[in-house]
Amino acid sequence: RRQKKTASHAVTELENTKDCSQAGKPLFCPSHPTEELRLFCEQCDQPVCRDCVVDRHRQHPYDFTGNVIHRHGDALRELLKSTQQHMGTLEDVLGQIDDMGSAVRSRAEAVATEICLFASGYVKAIEAHRDRLLKQLEDLKVQKENLLHLQKAQLQQLLLDMRTGVGFTERLLTSGSDLEILITKGVVASRLAKLNSVAYNTHPSVDDGIQFSPQERAGQCCGYEVFGAILNKVVDPARCTLHGEDLQSARQNQLTGFTLLCNDTTGERMGRGGEAVRVTITHKDKRDCAVKPTVCDNGDGTYHISYTPEEPGLYAVCIYVKGQHVQGSPFTLMVKNKFREHQGVFHCCTFCSSGGQKAARCACGGTMPGGYQGCGHGHKGHPGCPHWSCCGQVKESSECLGGPPSDTSQRSLLRTVAL
Repeated sequence: RRQKKTASHAVTELENTKDCSQAGKPLFCPSHPTEELRLFCEQCDQPVCRDCVVDRHRQHPYDFTGNVIHRHGDALRELLKSTQQHMGTLEDVLGQIDDMGSAVRSRAEAVATEICLFASGYVKAIEAHRDRLLKQLEDLKVQKENLLHLQKAQLQQLLLDMRTGVGFTERLLTSGSDLEILITKGVVASRLAKLNSVAYNTHPSVDDGIQFSPQERAGQCCGYEVFGAILNKVVDPARCTLHGEDLQSARQNQLTGFTLLCNDTTGERMGRGGEAVRVTITHKDKRDCAVKPTVCDNGDGTYHISYTPEEPGLYAVCIYVKGQHVQGSPFTLMVKNKFREHQGVFHCCTFCSSGGQKAARCACGGTMPGGYQGCGHGHKGHPGCPHWSCCGQVKESSECLGGPPSDTSQRSLLRTVAL
């Protein structure tokens, strides 16, 4: 009724159409009220009357409603069937959505319970770890205090003994006669010498090196991994040591390095990383020549310092921990020239390595006994064992000591024989 095209139409409840008297009544054309709708325009897809066919639907294909009802009815039934299938699918999906919503709520409640249990256990673990840390701190404090009290008592007793000995000696020297001084001199001197020979620490036996590291892994507590540990070790740069086979020598353009071992004030290994380690490697003769080292924290109190020098010569190496030199720093580093590889052949003799050819010659220029041209055992300059033909080195994995090999230079050959 709200639209203009259907505002004047008669609207009937669908329930009323079930009445047989209503269903059997003829329907009249809205444009021609006296004409009954008996025809169907195929082009416009709507029922029409005879006057409509002559007027507005002229030349449109049409047919009687009774002839086309089966075709259009079948099409509607197919659409209805498809729609009913979609309705069934939608109902199933809606049912699944409701079931999934119930499952989500149930799962969320279960997970919430798990979270609460986890959080409760985690809180208990943290509280237990806190109590354990406080107990460790209290034990450490008592231990340090006991050591300090013991040292204090020992030093107080030593001081008392020295005061007694000093007072007696002063009275003896000021009030005693010559004979009394000479009589008691031996006992007094022995007592004073014994007091002077007592060894004692001029510093407190312990320090206040107690730290808390919240990032430190502390293992598990009540089944939970916890963090935070008490650190009572303090690194002592004077007790840190350097280790490495090639600590004071290196090769040009060859990666090398050494290891820094950090120790505490008692000389024990720190066992953890995180220290401020700084390394400088500078050339002694060239101001602008320096090597940039790489410091790798191994996390166990050791640090690997690696570097690749580009220029040969003497370098000054400085290693600092907390801004202070470590033990053995600074030291001098000798960077040698590039490793010279052998250009000859590592063999026993030319005669053997050539398969017994007497005419084969060796780079060393020697000849075998008996006039053979090839080099063999027994001549001057031959080491008598497998060696490099270019320089005479008997070690296979060694650096070449000779110059560039030359097959035509007799001077080079003779120089090798001299070696």
